Amino acid sequence: MSLWEALAVFAAGIGAGTINTIVGSGTLITFPVLLATGLPPITANVSNALGLVPGSVSGAIGYRRELKGQKKRVLRLGAAALVGGLVGAILLLALPSDAFDAIVPVLIGLALVLVLLQPRIAAAVQRRRERTGSEAHPDGGPALLVGLLLASMYGGYFGAAQGVLYLSLMGLLLHDDLQRVNAVKNILGALVNGVAAVFFLFVAEFDWTAVLLIAVGSTIGGQLGAKVGRRLSPAVLRGVIIAVGVVAILQLTLK
Repeated sequence: MSLWEALAVFAAGIGAGTINTIVGSGTLITFPVLLATGLPPITANVSNALGLVPGSVSGAIGYRRELKGQKKRVLRLGAAALVGGLVGAILLLALPSDAFDAIVPVLIGLALVLVLLQPRIAAAVQRRRERTGSEAHPDGGPALLVGLLLASMYGGYFGAAQGVLYLSLMGLLLHDDLQRVNAVKNILGALVNGVAAVFFLFVAEFDWTAVLLIAVGSTIGGQLGAKVGRRLSPAVLRGVIIAVGVVAILQLTLK
C-alpha cells in the first residue's frame, strides 16, 4: 500500500466512523477505497469489519448519556444482534467468493435505496402514528427481535446501511426519542462488528495495514460523529454516501 493509498484509507476510516455514529452506511465509504488499493472483495470486507470495531465502540461511548436507563433494552436486543452477526459472518466465508462478488453490488444498491428513502419512511411512519393515534410498542416485541436478527445477519455478511436498518426498525417499533434510539443503534453495531471480527480473526484473511488505518480513523470519526455530526445536514451526508456507493457498484460490476 502506497503512502497516498494509506492516507485515503485513513481518511475513509474517519468518514466511516463519523457517518456510522450518526446514521450508518460508513462501509459504503471504506469498502470501495479498500477495493481501489487492490484488495480482493472478501479480504476488503473482512479488513473493513475488523477496522470498524473501534469506531463503533467510540461512537457508543460518545452517546453514553443517551444510553442511561436502557440497560435491559440493550441486553435484550444485543443478544439478537450477536447471534445474527455471527451467522452473517459464517455465511460470508461459507458461500463461494463468486457469490459474494455477485451479491454485494445488489446489497449496496439496496443499501443506497434505504439511505435515499429513509427520510420519507420516517415521515410516513410519523404521519401514520399521528393519524391513528397509535404508539410503538415500548419494548418492540417479537417483531423487533426478529427484524434485528435478520438485519444483524446482513451486517455480519456486509454491513453497508446496517445502521439505517436498525434505525428504521427501532423507529417504527419503539416509542422513544430518536437520539436514544441512535445510541442503541451504535451499541448493536459494535456488537455485530465485534462478534464478526472475533470470528474473522481465526478463520479469514485480512490486511493488517488496512485494519489499523481504519481502526484509528474510525475511532476518531466515532467521536466526531457524536459531537459534531448532529450539526451536519442529513441531506449532505446522504448525498456523499450515495455517490460513494454508486462508485463502489461500478467498480465491482465493471472490473
